[in-house]
Amino acid sequence: MFRLSASLMRRSSSRRCFLSGLGSFSSNRSISTSLIDIAPEVQEALREAPQSVVALESTIITHGMPYPQNLETALEVEQIVRQEGAVPATIAIVGGRIKVGLGADQLRLLAGTDKSESLKTSRRDMAYVLATGRHGGTTVAGTLLVAEAVGIRIFATGGIGGVHREGERTMDISADLVELGRCPVAVVSSGVKSILDIPRTLEYLETQGVCVATIGCDNCDFPAFYTRTSGSKAPYNLVDAVEAAKVLHINRQLGLRSGTLIGVPIPERHAMNRTQMDSVIDQALQDAQQRQIQGKEVTPFILAAVSKLTKGKSLEANMALIKNNASVAAQIAVELSRLENGSTHRHADGGSKPPVNHDGAPLVIGASVIDVSINVMEDDFKKRTPCSRSYVMRDRCWERCRLRALPSASPKLPSPPPALGAPPANPAVML
Repeated sequence: MFRLSASLMRRSSSRRCFLSGLGSFSSNRSISTSLIDIAPEVQEALREAPQSVVALESTIITHGMPYPQNLETALEVEQIVRQEGAVPATIAIVGGRIKVGLGADQLRLLAGTDKSESLKTSRRDMAYVLATGRHGGTTVAGTLLVAEAVGIRIFATGGIGGVHREGERTMDISADLVELGRCPVAVVSSGVKSILDIPRTLEYLETQGVCVATIGCDNCDFPAFYTRTSGSKAPYNLVDAVEAAKVLHINRQLGLRSGTLIGVPIPERHAMNRTQMDSVIDQALQDAQQRQIQGKEVTPFILAAVSKLTKGKSLEANMALIKNNASVAAQIAVELSRLENGSTHRHADGGSKPPVNHDGAPLVIGASVIDVSINVMEDDFKKRTPCSRSYVMRDRCWERCRLRALPSASPKLPSPPPALGAPPANPAVML
């Protein structure tokens, strides 16, 4: 007599795949889907062509600009991304929930919230902000973390953090650099913020394995946020969005778990004078040191001080460069989608969108296997020859699996393979 139990076991690889209608989450350390709300527009794009989605950070709304310029810029940036044929996904934390894609009301809420009530949220802050139900503006690092978790591959921002001046003494190094080394997401920015130590930042990015390139700059001059040059060179220059898309495509094929930083110079008509900006930044840094401003409060303080010292010109430059970066990122996203998904057709509004497969065939990721356990009563075996025992075990096991593990409407399993050492069913056929 045999006691047989069959169970369907779902096996998942280290790269978890969530098929919950939210697109595919693929990460070695994916954030639980129960913590994330994805806007319908972004959700649809992630299902059809995730390459076409452009992530946008929210710290620029909560801490980077004053009201109402922060709201105006956020709305305009999203519109620019759509005009280029891509889909914007502003990432933030609202009421302790991670939001991927914000509505106009949520943008207004974040823009109008007092800076003391909204937390600047990087990796280290994420759990606390969610657990306490707070609002949070995600930094470059925080945005990268969420973007990779939901499958977004391109991210536009103003400028990334880096190694602070005198970082060799203070060890003040932005988590943005570490996260870029962990997340295979392309960040399109106007380089590194001018208030930082740019040469050391580039060295640190090299250590993290981050590919750094400019775009449209034959001399590879790495931009410095407010100014078009920093005095440092990027290792490479990308001719245009098409070449940038090819690099991102190959980076994915290589299986590299590091990101790409694409430096976009601020448009010339909005660029600040480099010598003048160096003087202003030095003054702002001295002021921050005298007031003992430290940690994550340094950058917002200095940006505000620089804006005041330049009589608002630096704020205008900041608004201009983020809009330009969003446009470039969207162009790269469209080209990446075209490269990986094939040709595109045009929206009614003039934007491009990858074709959608309407044949109704589902995409299944993963597999199910049957685990079979058998308990054999020894007395039952004593009544049979060794050859007959193998046939009985094999045939009954196969039949029980078919009857118990599969629904009645499923096709029948094929005949079991011959037992090892057993004579063929047709003696004339030799296997």
